[in-house]
Amino acid sequence: MLWKSLRGGVHPTDYKSLSNTTPIQRFPMMERLYVSLQQHLGAPATPVVNVGDRVLKGQVLADAQGLISAPVHAPTSGRIASLAEHRAPHPSGLPVLVITLEADGRDQWILRDPIANPFSLPPESICERIGTAGIVGLGGATFPAAVKLNLSLQKGIDTLILNGGECEPYLSCDDRLMRESAKTILRGAQLICHAVQAKHAILGIEDNKPEALAIMTEAANGTGISVKAVPSGYPMGSEKQLIQQLTGIEIPAHSRAADSGILVHNVATAYAVAMAIDQGQPLISRIVTLSGGAVTHPGNWEVPLGTLASEFLNHASGFDMKPARLLMGGPMMGIELPDLHVPIIKGSSAILALTEPEISHQQSSPCVRCSRCVRACPMGLMPLEMAANIRSGDLKRANTLGLSDCVGCGACSYICPSSIPLTHLFNYAKGELILQKKAQQKLEATKILAQRREARMERQARDREALMAARRAAAAKKAAETTDSDPITQEASA
Repeated sequence: MLWKSLRGGVHPTDYKSLSNTTPIQRFPMMERLYVSLQQHLGAPATPVVNVGDRVLKGQVLADAQGLISAPVHAPTSGRIASLAEHRAPHPSGLPVLVITLEADGRDQWILRDPIANPFSLPPESICERIGTAGIVGLGGATFPAAVKLNLSLQKGIDTLILNGGECEPYLSCDDRLMRESAKTILRGAQLICHAVQAKHAILGIEDNKPEALAIMTEAANGTGISVKAVPSGYPMGSEKQLIQQLTGIEIPAHSRAADSGILVHNVATAYAVAMAIDQGQPLISRIVTLSGGAVTHPGNWEVPLGTLASEFLNHASGFDMKPARLLMGGPMMGIELPDLHVPIIKGSSAILALTEPEISHQQSSPCVRCSRCVRACPMGLMPLEMAANIRSGDLKRANTLGLSDCVGCGACSYICPSSIPLTHLFNYAKGELILQKKAQQKLEATKILAQRREARMERQARDREALMAARRAAAAKKAAETTDSDPITQEASA
């Protein structure tokens, strides 16, 4: 049973037929891989190899650092050529630390340790194995999967939802994965259910993917996993929207899905979990969509992590024409790349090369108060009011209007007739609020330190005064005892 249509959302042209008609291809190993240590939310991984070391495929190159982090593994065998900074796949183009791996062409694996009967193990053991495999959310969030699973296990999860929505235009990596690896995805779902002790599992797939829907429905027979179609539209693949569509449960503001007994994972994450548990294979590659009007041969490839986007595009397809915009991820929530000299990372769902007709170069004009952005917002917010307050510098007021509940889907920017970059404004404001919060925390910490120092100085002064008083008293007592015991002094006194 489908629940009623959700609020908001938009229906952009999906352009999925550009890349979803051909099977996934395996991309060849390049001579050099640039393995980033920051491929996930949280702290970057810490290197455990040195320049010159020989490594095997699947070997740990960098360990997780802190509570929210994930390890990084070698995508192939070879030699560590360098440990240095390299341009990150980020609009700023700022560098991050990467391990450069020279492939030896042998592609020799480490000794892998698949689990023969994982359902006989305690849930914590499954979570630990998923953590050591370096698996993160492959739907775009890149939150370390083991951290999410452990938190969910502590909260108590009733339902696992597998996200097969893939609502971003152009993207078809999850679509092809569901068509070609249905049983592995469902196996991963069962393992996740065991890891968090979930009683139910639901797979939601947008109805514009009939082939994937049919294949997954057939494969799910007898597994206890329910496969449901959801209406196609953007952002149906967003966690809160998918939960409400499949279960009728609306996640409250400032609350997590786990608080309502629900865990959401992408289908590609479930696939990676199955490979880690059953094959002993860490996350060293992912399916990447290559598409856009400038691409000669769009499609989907399994690409080793650390492959430069330029090598991926040149070897897989090439350009029909010079692209007007390069994106990593989808056009709604992806990031614009300054160039293609950046590595493929765990969160790289797509490389898009778009032409002039595919993008909008309209200049922003004043808001006409049409309220289309309000109708489009899936969270029920008022983007025009938030934007007005941000522009006037009143970030606090914008936050009270629900800025923190904005999921950054870009629906408001897409629908705005004045071409106002609303999502960019909201992201800027969120960043400023974080900086203000950190500054306030630093100020409060400094105040506490000053108060502690003042109290310490007063205590030390009291201790010194008490010590001096004790010394004076001791000296006086000693002098008195000396006077009492000296006969000459006593006679003179008499």
